[in-house]
Amino acid sequence: MGRFDERATQPGRGPRDMVRWKLGRKRDPRPDDFKALDAVRPGVHAGGAAALASGDPVAVWIGHATWALRLGGKLVVTDPIWSSSISGVVPRLVEPGVSLADMPPIDVVLVTHDHRDHMDLPTLGKLPETATYIVPIGNAARLKKPNVVELDWWQTHTLGDLAITLVPARHWSMRAPWNRNDTLWGGYIIESPQGVAYHAGDTAWGEHFTEIGARFAIDWAMLPIGGYAPRWFMEPQHVDPSEAARGFAALGARYLLAMHWGTFRLTDEAVGEPPARLRAYWTERALDPSRLWLLDVGEPRALIR
Repeated sequence: MGRFDERATQPGRGPRDMVRWKLGRKRDPRPDDFKALDAVRPGVHAGGAAALASGDPVAVWIGHATWALRLGGKLVVTDPIWSSSISGVVPRLVEPGVSLADMPPIDVVLVTHDHRDHMDLPTLGKLPETATYIVPIGNAARLKKPNVVELDWWQTHTLGDLAITLVPARHWSMRAPWNRNDTLWGGYIIESPQGVAYHAGDTAWGEHFTEIGARFAIDWAMLPIGGYAPRWFMEPQHVDPSEAARGFAALGARYLLAMHWGTFRLTDEAVGEPPARLRAYWTERALDPSRLWLLDVGEPRALIR
């Protein structure tokens, strides 16, 4: 029994479910536009490195769940994965928005959980020893870094002008079959003089969005929009685009920063389906388009309230 089983999403998915998914995927119908959408990749923008080096408050999507944020005078990186593949198995579809060699010095690294597309040990091994690493309970030893802080849900660590709080997510953890839910997972709130950012990590839909929004006045919400098909398998662990939009509304955030799509092929939806569905949701409800940030990798966006 895992240390954090009672906090894990339900229903859990195990080996039998995985076999059912893999064997059944060829029978699942695909939409007529699957081929066209599957050819879509995130655009690539060349301005990210210069923007991060400028010192101004800015967000740059590196790819997947990796963001580089300049807030409170510090460079914060989330769920860093600069590798060309996940564990040598799942290839990267688009290059990182800023190469690791071109990144300015990193001050803070946030890791949301131990799944290999979020805790990439080869990348973490290349990041500076001088940075402060913040992880959920049970993950510190894996990083092999001198400055690692473990947090429980709702605990806060302060670094200069930054206050970083681990918040709940509806998810689970596992690096190997024998350590399922032995370590905690979550998202992060980053409070700074420039504003408040939220990184959801991996999460399914849940009432935690409302609770987080009630505790923090969020300006920028980084929410996953991909990794959701087939729905019967993924619903307890990953939001789909419409649920990400509902989560954004429940949080009461000012801007939705879309992530977790287009970098790795992890699930069965077409690569370009998540942003297409999210744009359609936004348009159908006549939501303010300026509040939806579907960025290219490497594209800088100023963090201004």
